[in-house]
Amino acid sequence: MKPGGNEDFISSDEPFDDEEWAEEEESVESPSERYEHYSIIVDNGQTPLRIDKFLADKMEHTSRNRIALAAEAGAIYVGETAVRSNYKVKPGDRISLRLERPPHEKGIVAEDIPLDIVYEDDWLVVINKPAGMVVHPGNGNFTGTLVNALAYHWRDVAGYDPNDPAVGLVHRIDKDTDGLLLAAKKPEAKTYLARQFFEKTTERTYYALVWGRPEPAEGTIEGNIGRDPKDRTRMTVFPPDSEEGKPAVTHYRIVEPLAFVSLVACRLETGRTHQIRAHFKHINHPLLCDERYGGDKILRGRPTASYLQFARNAMALCPRQALHAATLGFTHPITHQRMNFSAPIAADMEAMITAWRNYTHLTLKQ
Repeated sequence: MKPGGNEDFISSDEPFDDEEWAEEEESVESPSERYEHYSIIVDNGQTPLRIDKFLADKMEHTSRNRIALAAEAGAIYVGETAVRSNYKVKPGDRISLRLERPPHEKGIVAEDIPLDIVYEDDWLVVINKPAGMVVHPGNGNFTGTLVNALAYHWRDVAGYDPNDPAVGLVHRIDKDTDGLLLAAKKPEAKTYLARQFFEKTTERTYYALVWGRPEPAEGTIEGNIGRDPKDRTRMTVFPPDSEEGKPAVTHYRIVEPLAFVSLVACRLETGRTHQIRAHFKHINHPLLCDERYGGDKILRGRPTASYLQFARNAMALCPRQALHAATLGFTHPITHQRMNFSAPIAADMEAMITAWRNYTHLTLKQ
C-alpha cells in the first residue's frame, strides 16, 4: 500500500467463499492461496475519483488493469453492491475487493495424470474429477493435483501458463468429493465464467447420502457458515442474523428414502466452504462416512449385531464423504449458448447406495 491518507486498509487471508470459488472447499486447500482480499474505507476528505484509479493509487504493485479485471468479474464492492471501474468513490465508501494473486511463486509442475474429460473446446474444459484428487497445489500437496494434470493436458495450448491465476479452475470441490469441475484456457473465458458464479446464473446439483430422513422431504437450510473456533479445519453454522460467518442457503430434496439413510439432491444458492456438509450436520443429518462432521459413525438404525455389521460393511464401500457434484450448467463465454452437463455417481458411492437399497428392500419383505 502506498503511504498517505487515513483510509483503513486491510488485507485478508480468509478464503473467498462463494462456492462459486470455494465450493465445498477443503480447508487444507485454502483458496486464500489464489486470492488477495482487501477492504478500505474512503477518507472523509477524498474528492470524487474513478474507483480503479483510486485503488491503483492506494495499492502498491497492483496495476490499474488488474483492478479493472476484478471489477469486470464482479469482485469489487461498495457496501453490498458490485461496481464497475468507472464508479466514482465518495467519502465514507466502504470498498471490498478480491484480486487474483500474481503467478505462483512455486511453479506448477506438469504431470501426465489421466483426466476424465466430459467436454472440451478452445476456451474451456469440463472435467469429471475423481474422489481423492486434490484440485490445486498447496499445503504440502504440490504434485498429483488436478492443476498439475491440466498443466500437462494443455502443454501445447498457445498462451496457456499454468502459473497464471487468470486461467485455469473457475471453482473447486473437495478432495474427497467426485464430480464436475469447470476450467478456462483463456483469461477472457475465465472472467466471463466466473461472473456467472458470482451472479448465481450457473446451475449445479449435488447428490449426498445422509443419515436419517430430513424433514420436510423438500426444504431449505439457512445459516451462516464460518470457521469452527474450536477446530479450524471444520466449518460450523451460526444463526442467519448472526455477525459470525457468511450467509449460506442450501436447497434440498429427498430423491430416494432408504432404510435409516436418504439420498438427497442439493442445490446451492450460495457457495461456502463445506456448505453441504456443514448444513446437514447442523440439522443432525450428516453425510455418511464424513469423518470431519461425524458421519463416519453409525447414527441411525437398529441395535442389532446383524444391522451394525451391515452398516459397517456398507460404509466400507465408500470410505469418504458421500457427496457427488452431479450436474453443471452455464453459458458459454464465446457462443453464449447454454451448456448443461452431468456425470454419474462414482462407483464407490454408487456401491454404498446399492447396498443400502438392497437392505431396504430386504427389510420391507420381512
